[in-house]
Amino acid sequence: MASLGAVIVPLVIVLIVLAGLIRKQNVFDVFLQGAKEGIPITVSIIPALIGLMTAIAMLNASGAFALLTQALAPMWSMLHMPGDVVPLALMRSISGSGSLSLYQNILQKSGPDSFVGRVASVLQGSSETTFYTIAVYYGSVRVSKTRHTLPAALAADFTGLIMSVLTVSLFLGGN
Repeated sequence: MASLGAVIVPLVIVLIVLAGLIRKQNVFDVFLQGAKEGIPITVSIIPALIGLMTAIAMLNASGAFALLTQALAPMWSMLHMPGDVVPLALMRSISGSGSLSLYQNILQKSGPDSFVGRVASVLQGSSETTFYTIAVYYGSVRVSKTRHTLPAALAADFTGLIMSVLTVSLFLGGN
Protein backbone atom coordinates (compact mmCIF):
# COMPACT_ATOMS: atom_id res chain seq x y z
CA MET A 1 0.00 0.00 0.00
CA ALA A 2 2.87 2.39 0.77
CA SER A 3 4.33 1.83 -2.68
CA LEU A 4 0.99 2.81 -4.27
CA GLY A 5 1.11 6.12 -2.40
CA ALA A 6 4.58 6.81 -3.73
CA VAL A 7 3.55 6.38 -7.38
CA ILE A 8 0.03 7.82 -7.45
CA VAL A 9 1.00 11.50 -7.90
CA PRO A 10 3.56 10.85 -10.65
CA LEU A 11 1.03 8.54 -12.31
CA VAL A 12 -1.63 11.27 -12.31
CA ILE A 13 0.85 13.75 -13.81
CA VAL A 14 1.77 11.27 -16.55
CA LEU A 15 -1.93 10.68 -17.29
CA ILE A 16 -2.55 14.44 -17.58
CA VAL A 17 0.39 14.87 -19.95
CA LEU A 18 -0.77 11.87 -22.03
CA ALA A 19 -4.32 13.25 -22.24
CA GLY A 20 -2.93 16.57 -23.49
CA LEU A 21 -0.76 14.85 -26.08
CA ILE A 22 -3.67 12.70 -27.27
CA ARG A 23 -5.72 15.89 -27.75
CA LYS A 24 -2.75 17.34 -29.66
CA GLN A 25 -2.31 20.24 -27.26
CA ASN A 26 0.99 21.86 -26.37
CA VAL A 27 1.02 20.64 -22.77
CA PHE A 28 3.80 22.97 -21.63
CA ASP A 29 2.08 26.08 -23.05
CA VAL A 30 -1.21 25.09 -21.41
CA PHE A 31 0.64 24.59 -18.11
CA LEU A 32 2.29 28.02 -18.41
CA GLN A 33 -1.06 29.66 -19.22
CA GLY A 34 -2.65 28.09 -16.13
CA ALA A 35 0.25 29.17 -13.94
CA LYS A 36 0.01 32.69 -15.37
CA GLU A 37 -3.71 32.85 -14.57
CA GLY A 38 -3.05 31.59 -11.04
CA ILE A 39 -0.70 34.41 -10.08
CA PRO A 40 -3.38 37.14 -9.74
CA ILE A 41 -5.53 34.76 -7.68
CA THR A 42 -2.61 34.07 -5.37
CA VAL A 43 -1.92 37.79 -4.98
CA SER A 44 -5.60 38.52 -4.28
CA ILE A 45 -5.80 36.08 -1.34
CA ILE A 46 -2.57 37.19 0.36
CA PRO A 47 -4.25 39.96 2.45
CA ALA A 48 -6.82 37.49 3.83
CA LEU A 49 -4.09 34.99 4.72
CA ILE A 50 -1.94 37.66 6.38
CA GLY A 51 -4.95 38.80 8.42
CA LEU A 52 -5.72 35.22 9.46
CA MET A 53 -2.12 34.48 10.47
CA THR A 54 -1.95 37.75 12.41
CA ALA A 55 -5.18 36.96 14.26
CA ILE A 56 -3.90 33.48 15.20
CA ALA A 57 -0.62 34.89 16.48
CA MET A 58 -2.48 37.55 18.49
CA LEU A 59 -4.84 34.97 20.04
CA ASN A 60 -1.92 32.80 21.13
CA ALA A 61 0.32 35.64 22.33
CA SER A 62 -2.42 37.38 24.32
CA GLY A 63 -3.48 34.23 26.12
CA ALA A 64 -7.02 34.61 24.79
CA PHE A 65 -6.89 31.12 23.32
CA ALA A 66 -6.00 29.58 26.70
CA LEU A 67 -8.67 31.71 28.40
CA LEU A 68 -11.29 30.55 25.89
CA THR A 69 -10.28 26.94 26.47
CA GLN A 70 -10.72 27.34 30.24
CA ALA A 71 -14.01 29.21 29.88
CA LEU A 72 -15.50 26.42 27.78
CA ALA A 73 -14.23 23.62 30.04
CA PRO A 74 -17.60 23.05 31.81
CA MET A 75 -19.38 22.60 28.50
CA TRP A 76 -16.72 20.16 27.27
CA SER A 77 -16.91 18.06 30.42
CA MET A 78 -20.70 17.95 30.09
CA LEU A 79 -20.21 16.52 26.60
CA HIS A 80 -17.65 13.99 27.97
CA MET A 81 -14.96 15.61 25.85
CA PRO A 82 -11.43 14.83 27.05
CA GLY A 83 -9.84 18.04 28.30
CA ASP A 84 -6.69 17.50 26.25
CA VAL A 85 -8.72 17.57 23.02
CA VAL A 86 -10.37 20.94 23.74
CA PRO A 87 -7.47 23.10 22.47
CA LEU A 88 -7.28 20.93 19.35
CA ALA A 89 -11.02 21.30 18.77
CA LEU A 90 -10.76 25.09 18.99
CA MET A 91 -7.58 25.39 16.90
CA ARG A 92 -8.65 22.95 14.18
CA SER A 93 -11.10 25.38 12.55
CA ILE A 94 -8.52 28.16 12.62
CA SER A 95 -5.16 26.72 11.68
CA GLY A 96 -4.07 23.44 10.12
CA SER A 97 -0.44 23.73 11.21
CA GLY A 98 -1.41 24.89 14.71
CA SER A 99 -3.84 22.01 15.13
CA LEU A 100 -1.28 19.55 13.78
CA SER A 101 1.18 20.71 16.43
CA LEU A 102 -1.44 20.29 19.18
CA TYR A 103 -2.38 16.88 17.76
CA GLN A 104 1.25 15.77 17.87
CA ASN A 105 1.50 16.89 21.50
CA ILE A 106 -1.63 14.91 22.39
CA LEU A 107 -0.22 11.77 20.78
CA GLN A 108 3.12 12.20 22.56
CA LYS A 109 1.46 12.82 25.93
CA SER A 110 -1.38 10.29 25.84
CA GLY A 111 -0.39 7.86 23.11
CA PRO A 112 -2.17 7.08 19.85
CA ASP A 113 -4.09 4.11 21.29
CA SER A 114 -5.53 6.00 24.27
CA PHE A 115 -9.08 7.34 24.25
CA VAL A 116 -7.76 10.90 24.00
CA GLY A 117 -5.40 9.97 21.17
CA ARG A 118 -8.15 8.23 19.25
CA VAL A 119 -10.61 11.09 19.67
CA ALA A 120 -7.92 13.55 18.56
CA SER A 121 -7.15 11.37 15.53
CA VAL A 122 -10.77 11.13 14.44
CA LEU A 123 -11.27 14.87 15.03
CA GLN A 124 -8.15 15.76 13.07
CA GLY A 125 -9.30 13.66 10.14
CA SER A 126 -12.95 14.69 10.15
CA SER A 127 -12.81 18.45 10.51
CA GLU A 128 -11.67 21.34 8.37
CA THR A 129 -9.65 24.51 8.80
CA THR A 130 -12.81 26.53 8.31
CA PHE A 131 -11.45 30.07 8.58
CA TYR A 132 -8.48 29.33 6.33
CA THR A 133 -10.69 27.64 3.72
CA ILE A 134 -13.18 30.51 3.68
CA ALA A 135 -10.35 33.06 3.43
CA VAL A 136 -8.70 31.24 0.52
CA TYR A 137 -11.74 30.24 -1.51
CA TYR A 138 -13.83 33.35 -1.01
CA GLY A 139 -10.75 35.57 -1.29
CA SER A 140 -9.83 34.04 -4.63
CA VAL A 141 -13.21 34.94 -6.15
CA ARG A 142 -13.53 38.19 -4.17
CA VAL A 143 -16.63 37.26 -2.16
CA SER A 144 -16.90 39.62 0.79
CA LYS A 145 -20.27 38.59 2.25
CA THR A 146 -20.05 34.96 3.28
CA ARG A 147 -23.65 34.92 4.50
CA HIS A 148 -24.39 31.55 6.11
CA THR A 149 -21.09 29.88 5.25
CA LEU A 150 -19.30 30.50 8.54
CA PRO A 151 -22.16 29.47 10.87
CA ALA A 152 -22.84 26.35 8.78
CA ALA A 153 -19.15 25.42 8.64
CA LEU A 154 -18.68 25.94 12.39
CA ALA A 155 -21.80 23.84 13.05
CA ALA A 156 -20.25 21.10 10.90
CA ASP A 157 -16.98 21.39 12.87
CA PHE A 158 -18.89 21.11 16.15
CA THR A 159 -20.79 18.10 14.81
CA GLY A 160 -17.47 16.52 13.82
CA LEU A 161 -16.21 17.10 17.35
CA ILE A 162 -19.24 15.47 18.99
CA MET A 163 -19.19 12.60 16.52
CA SER A 164 -15.48 12.04 17.16
CA VAL A 165 -16.17 11.34 20.82
CA LEU A 166 -19.26 9.23 20.06
CA THR A 167 -17.56 7.22 17.33
CA VAL A 168 -14.51 6.41 19.43
CA SER A 169 -16.72 5.57 22.42
CA LEU A 170 -19.00 3.29 20.42
CA PHE A 171 -16.45 1.51 18.26
CA LEU A 172 -13.23 1.60 20.25
CA GLY A 173 -14.36 1.80 23.85
CA GLY A 174 -15.01 4.75 26.10
CA ASN A 175 -12.70 6.63 28.39
